[in-house]
Amino acid sequence: MTLDPALLEPRIRAIGEDLASRSSGMSPGLFDSRWWSQAAINLAMKDPAFKAQLFRFIDVLPSLKDDAQVVRLAEEYFGELSDQLFGAQWGLKALAATTFGAALSGKAIRHQVEQMATSFIAGASVDQALPTLQRLWGQGRAFSVDLLGEASVNEREADAYRDRCLAALRRLGEVCPAWSSSPLLERDHLGPLPRIQFSIKISALYSQLDPIDFESSYRAVAARLRPLLNVAGTLPASIIFDMEQAETKELILSIFMQLFDEEPYRTFPHAGIALQAYRTDTQEDVRRLLAWTKARQVPITIRLVKGAYWDSDAIRYRQRGWPMPLFEQKSQTDVNYESLVRVLLEQSHLIRPAFGTHNLRSLAVVEAVAEALRLPTAAWEYQMIYGMAEPFQHAMSDRGRRLRLYAPVGALLPGMAYLVRRLLENTSNESFLRKEYVESQPLSLLLSPPGVVPNHAASVRPTGHDGTHPAEAEFMNEPVSDFSRVPVRQAMAAALDHRRALLGQRLDVMKLALHPPTGPDLSSFNPSRPGELVSVVSSYQPPDVASLVKAAERHADAWKERSVADRVAVMRKAASLMRAQRWELAALEVYEEGKPWREADADIAEAIDFLEYYARDMARLDPPPHLGRYPGELNELYWTARGLTAVIAPWNFPLAIPTGMVAAALVAGNPVLFKPSERASAIGYQLVRILLDAGVPKGLLQYVPGGPDLGRELVISAAVRTIAFTGSKDVGLSIIEAASTLQPGQHVVKRVIAEMGGKNAIIVDETADLDEAVTGVVQSFTSYAGQKCSACSRVIVSDMVHDAFLDRLSDAVMSLRIGTADDPATQVGPVIDSRAKRRILDYIEIGRREGRVVVDRSTEGPGYTVGPVVIADIEPNHRLAQEEIFGPVLAVMRAASFEQALHLANGTAYALTGGLYSRSPRHIARAREAFDVGNLYINRAITGALVGRQPFGGHRLSGVGAKAGGDDYVKQFLVARVVSEQTLRRGFVPTL
Repeated sequence: MTLDPALLEPRIRAIGEDLASRSSGMSPGLFDSRWWSQAAINLAMKDPAFKAQLFRFIDVLPSLKDDAQVVRLAEEYFGELSDQLFGAQWGLKALAATTFGAALSGKAIRHQVEQMATSFIAGASVDQALPTLQRLWGQGRAFSVDLLGEASVNEREADAYRDRCLAALRRLGEVCPAWSSSPLLERDHLGPLPRIQFSIKISALYSQLDPIDFESSYRAVAARLRPLLNVAGTLPASIIFDMEQAETKELILSIFMQLFDEEPYRTFPHAGIALQAYRTDTQEDVRRLLAWTKARQVPITIRLVKGAYWDSDAIRYRQRGWPMPLFEQKSQTDVNYESLVRVLLEQSHLIRPAFGTHNLRSLAVVEAVAEALRLPTAAWEYQMIYGMAEPFQHAMSDRGRRLRLYAPVGALLPGMAYLVRRLLENTSNESFLRKEYVESQPLSLLLSPPGVVPNHAASVRPTGHDGTHPAEAEFMNEPVSDFSRVPVRQAMAAALDHRRALLGQRLDVMKLALHPPTGPDLSSFNPSRPGELVSVVSSYQPPDVASLVKAAERHADAWKERSVADRVAVMRKAASLMRAQRWELAALEVYEEGKPWREADADIAEAIDFLEYYARDMARLDPPPHLGRYPGELNELYWTARGLTAVIAPWNFPLAIPTGMVAAALVAGNPVLFKPSERASAIGYQLVRILLDAGVPKGLLQYVPGGPDLGRELVISAAVRTIAFTGSKDVGLSIIEAASTLQPGQHVVKRVIAEMGGKNAIIVDETADLDEAVTGVVQSFTSYAGQKCSACSRVIVSDMVHDAFLDRLSDAVMSLRIGTADDPATQVGPVIDSRAKRRILDYIEIGRREGRVVVDRSTEGPGYTVGPVVIADIEPNHRLAQEEIFGPVLAVMRAASFEQALHLANGTAYALTGGLYSRSPRHIARAREAFDVGNLYINRAITGALVGRQPFGGHRLSGVGAKAGGDDYVKQFLVARVVSEQTLRRGFVPTL
């Protein structure tokens, strides 16, 4: 027989019919009544909203500490349906009215979900799983043990995962040799097979696993893997690398090949790796592995699976605007799988193919292709998941094929993510098991070839960034860079090398200016290496302001009178220029502001967003809209420029924030005097250069570097009509006060737009996912060394989880990498200068007196670095609970109830950002209405607001004015004028 599809299809159908016959009369365990109400699974497959609630409840259940909580959360998630779902004969609310009733119903609910979990989890420990594994072996089925646990959040957990793996391997090594022999399972076409196979999650072996830093990731993972391989080599045991989230694919693949190229493991005979057919590049990965295996001359196992992370990976890539690395149609994955089956079987002289699938047609395809290639039946194996597709397990065993079950082992808590993925897989519309056993689709349809649908990449730049820029097009954020891709990392490294050669240069202000600066030089230095000069620029002084104002005013009318379309086009040209110079700009931020790679790149992306978004918003205001539709009158709303704008910018977002303020003022038709922070004069220079290159007239926009005295002079200038400021509360309030004083010759009330500080809190309640909460809090208080007005500086934790959270948080903070900003491994870099460092260290000393220092890494790191510090037992009246620090210092507070937590969170003069980690629908709803902040983030980090998606800004003492990146921001730089004309003339009304 050949591999001609015309000849292969009849065999696929015949084999599929044979497998269906062998599995006849059986049903997968998921679809029978072994666990709780059958109504639940049926409803989940019919109602997507209910399905989401069901899986969320299953996810939160293990973290609930008492049975009353279980009942309360069941009611919150399901309401009246809870009675039906859990089989109660009376209302849960009535039953839970007594302590005994709550315990009874809570235990019943927990028991029913735990029963479901036992369908998919072989045991809570290896010892508990051994009877199941031995039973499987006796039934002629091999196993691959997977110790449950998602990515580690700290290095202690990574060590614990390694130790659990070592102990499990040794225990299996003690027990498995005594089992009866099974030639089918112990030998294949290439030689003997170990009885023990172990599947490893690489993300659990290193808490800081990150493709941006391959070398550190490899060193940490390899150090923990080598002891496992040493034990596996003596038992023997097979070690398989699981494939995980899409971002880590290249890293996992590279670690696999590099480790097994090391001399001690180059001849290790039982290494393997999983590959996902839903990836568009898996064919290429297979070719790489085959070439590597041929050179290494030792066979490996390739486990081909469809893939278990499609939902989460697809969402993450769409959120970030990255090219989708996955097929978007299930049929495309099936086509790719069948193609890969042929490739792997054709190369079975080099590798051990293992096919993970629960799809009847896929199983039949493997059989038919192997038959056509005349391969011995020992040349491949099937792998299925314990607790799934039992009828097909029986059919393949009955057919005399080697079958291995992927057997998860572990406690319910770490098993929830795994369990939810299995439920998603089984209940999805595309699930083969659902189609056959629930929907009873005919066998002819189930065995038909998958249809091919063109793959539409989700990241294709949508209308609005394609050069036409219609105002009505949906705004799409500029994607941050995907540092998991080698070319991206190389581009950033090359830009850093190029920029390093330019350090110390003098910037020629007169290339941007009409009036020469008269002040002293301003020098900026690298916060990572304080002796390293970045740039020198001449500054302006207060007496220069009058000349600067005159130069701006000479150009004001011509710019104001240009069409809105012209001004919009200039902003969009600037965005295009900024994209082209992205790496150079990011590299400059690394050196001048001490921003690590991702932070610098994100600042450039946000700056591009502001240019595009405000251009779009201005375009939407033109032509003047009509107000009302009444006969005989014409009412129009005109927007005109307010006049000269002073922009006073900060250093912490040295490109994004000034770009937003300057672009909004310019596109609205105003001249701008732009004063960058003295600590960001070089990046401010580049912003003005780009805008002038894009077509902003020289003189209309002026680059005016200088000190605080220059800023004060700009604020009080009678000619300045709008002041856009971002910075500290004290400076912001002084600007508001000064701007309120009428100056001689001033005929306009100045408008002040001020984004100021915050004392931002994250609440962690008793239902929170602590993995996510720890990771999110750490990111929120340490990213860019805590120098963000949105950064978390207080975490308010429920008494019930306080100690467990604090322990894991402390270990996570101790696991962070501190270093220079130009090192891709660095997660916490320096603060901006010595003054900032002294201020932060002073607050740490205050914290020592007020609370209990849990983590203190303040003395670690180069240059102006202040490592992260965590201080517990902080009370509401403490300075650490009230004052903005602007550094990586976290105050930890306890709350006895959720209402108290909200009271503590709202108990400062600020109202900027806040966060909540909770899986309680009631608490989430309450926070939405009562957490008094400008930006509230639920179950995610509280930094990194995106233009158009999370317009940013607070109230109280956190600022005045419309939110940056929102629909009202540009209007602040405009005057609204209404023109009303009566159109009725002697009984005649023109048609408008």
